[in-house]
Amino acid sequence: QVQLVESGGGLVQPGGSLRLSCAASGTIDSIYTMAWYRQVPGKERELVVSITNVGSTKYADSVKGRFTISRDKARKMVFLQMNSLKSEDTAVYYCNADIRSTTDYVLRNSWGQGTQVTVSS
Repeated sequence: QVQLVESGGGLVQPGGSLRLSCAASGTIDSIYTMAWYRQVPGKERELVVSITNVGSTKYADSVKGRFTISRDKARKMVFLQMNSLKSEDTAVYYCNADIRSTTDYVLRNSWGQGTQVTVSS
């Protein structure tokens, strides 16, 4: 069993900052690409940023220069530093990862439960 748990969401003023954390746990053999997605009610879930096992990153144009993803392989964690937040960034943010389990050594894509980020004055 593999689990992803996000934390760090909350209410922040426009222009403010917030840091999200995601911890992976369970029967993990290895973790490959990790990513952050976000979704607002009635809209499609979108990729915010991804990071590979070797550190290559891809950012959505809407967050380039404002958000930064980082990874701690030893702690099996990934972070999202969000600066200069805008009201348009308001969404539920989800952690995502490609994980190979020790149970059957099958590669699966996993999702966290999501954490709410609200940017409002």
